[in-house]
Amino acid sequence: MQVISRSELSEADLCVDAIYQGSRNRNAGDDPLSALLKVSNQGGFRYRGSLERPEMVVLTSTLCEPDWPDSLDLETGVFTYFGDNKSPGRELHATPRHGNELLRRLFEAAHSGKDGRAWIPPLFIFSNSGQWRDVVFLGLAVPGTVDLRPSEDLVAIWKTARGHRFQNYRARFTILDAANISREWLNDIIHKNPETQSAPRAWKKWKETGRLTPLLSKRSIEYRTKTEQLPADETERAIVEAIAAYFQDKATDFEPCAGAIARMMMPDITSLDVTRPSRDGGRDAVGQMRIGLGSSSILVDFALEAKCYGAENSVGVRKMSRLISRLRHRQFGILVTTSYLDIYAYKEIKDDQHPIVVISSVDIAQLLRQNGYGDSTSVREWLGREFPKQ
Repeated sequence: MQVISRSELSEADLCVDAIYQGSRNRNAGDDPLSALLKVSNQGGFRYRGSLERPEMVVLTSTLCEPDWPDSLDLETGVFTYFGDNKSPGRELHATPRHGNELLRRLFEAAHSGKDGRAWIPPLFIFSNSGQWRDVVFLGLAVPGTVDLRPSEDLVAIWKTARGHRFQNYRARFTILDAANISREWLNDIIHKNPETQSAPRAWKKWKETGRLTPLLSKRSIEYRTKTEQLPADETERAIVEAIAAYFQDKATDFEPCAGAIARMMMPDITSLDVTRPSRDGGRDAVGQMRIGLGSSSILVDFALEAKCYGAENSVGVRKMSRLISRLRHRQFGILVTTSYLDIYAYKEIKDDQHPIVVISSVDIAQLLRQNGYGDSTSVREWLGREFPKQ
């Protein structure tokens, strides 16, 4: 990764995935964004100008908060960001830094035609690097995505904490195809003149026409290693371990849970039926997923295989072949496992182009976090409620 030192910040361009270093004084002044973009040195929401007329917006995220899992999909360029009402006691928009009110105004303007887009300032996304207060530039973003309707890109969701219910926003942004933001344009923005020739082409296109040009990143390797399929985060490991422990006495009871996890990944699954136990003690499920809308939609059949294993016990070629052999013409398969798929089995399904979705340990943890189950305690409560032991 490119690393920009503290002494270079005031003259540096913004390069996607570059690291911008702060000071090493162990206080809030170490934050590099004040020197880089002339914004405040604290908070997830930072902006120049006023709430009524923002000139620049900077969003920062740790990307690792269990209850509020901000995330960036590198393949689609979609950035999911949660607002700043993260604890009970306040109305949705009554937050100290007015972050949720700013989100509301940004998305409202984005859906108000060319005049609305003209109000929207440049919006820059950063994440923590994990070292000191250094940050990583994720990209130049705009509200909304290619595949979501206006009613779906900013949604108020309910959460419960300490027995109290409250709402927060989940926002979807698109990272634009602008890998390098020139210092010339940054200075123009700081001097309240963003509409210059220095602005990136994708930004000017969106402002003028509303058409999105996402920064897409095609996956170079189609199969994942063991390390990539297992959680690296302690909280996520605890989530999966809670599931494995819950079903350890009777692993076949994991199948309905696996079906629920598959639905989290693919909400358009319309039916899912667990079949009777097979001779080797396993249990499959079959179902249908809807593709399209209304009367033009079609239903596609699938078969699901679920394996509740410990983290070091992989799903091998033999088990994978079992699922492949059960797929009929025009069906696809889903493998859900609390461990990982052996590399040889993964290569086989990719090399032979078998239509199988692999939901491994890390996917399970991330799906549960995205659906409001951010730690092992909440996951155990979910398991006890949805899959009570007989």
